Amino acid sequence: MNTLTSTSLCNYQVSRFPSNISNQRNISPFNTSFPTKICFKVYANANANELEAEQKQELEAQPKEATKPSTISATAPLDKDLKKVVQKTAATFAPRASTASKNPAVPGSVLYTVFEVQAYACMLLGGVLSYNLIFPSNEPDLWRLMGMWSIWMFTIPSLRARDCSKNEKEALNYLFLLVPLLNVTIPFFVKSFAVVWSADTVAFFAMYAWKLGWLQRED
Repeated sequence: MNTLTSTSLCNYQVSRFPSNISNQRNISPFNTSFPTKICFKVYANANANELEAEQKQELEAQPKEATKPSTISATAPLDKDLKKVVQKTAATFAPRASTASKNPAVPGSVLYTVFEVQAYACMLLGGVLSYNLIFPSNEPDLWRLMGMWSIWMFTIPSLRARDCSKNEKEALNYLFLLVPLLNVTIPFFVKSFAVVWSADTVAFFAMYAWKLGWLQRED
C-alpha cells in the first residue's frame, strides 16, 4: 500500500508541470527532482513507522523476560538481612566472653567438653523439673518455672560459650530469639510447663537439623 500511494503522488506531481518545461533554457533540469523528494519522504515515513512499531514490541517483551530471574534473586537479600539482624541482636543481649582474647574453649579441649556437658545436663534437668518429677507440687512454683526456662538460660549460653562453627553459631542465635517467643506465647493457649519445655526442645533440635544439615547427611 505504501508503494502504491508513493507512485500515485509522483504521477500527480509530474502531471502538474507543463510539457514545455524541458524546452526552457533558464530552468535547470534539477528542478524536476522536487516531486521525487516528496515521494522519498512519504516512503521514508512509512518505513519509520514500521521500525517504531517493531521497537515498541521488543521493549514490551523485554520486561516480561527480566522479571523472572529478579523474583528468584529477591529472596537472597532477605535471607542476608535476617541473618544480620539476628546476629546483631544475639551479640548484643546474649552472654559473651569478657575479654577480647581468643576463646580457649576450642574443640577437643577440656573447657569445650565442660560447656557441652553442662548444656545438655541443664536441658535434661529442666525437663525433669517441668514435668514435676522433682520437688512435685500441685501449684506453679519456682522450680517448674526454672525448668521451663532452662534451655534459654543455661543450654544456649553454654553452647555459645564454645568456639563452635559458623552454622552452629547461627542456629544458637536464632534459638536465643525464638525460645522466649515460644515461652511467652504458648501459655496463652496451653498452661503447662511440660508443653513449653517440650516445644523448646523440638525447636532446638529442629534448628540444629536445619543449620547443620542433619537431614541432608541422612539422605
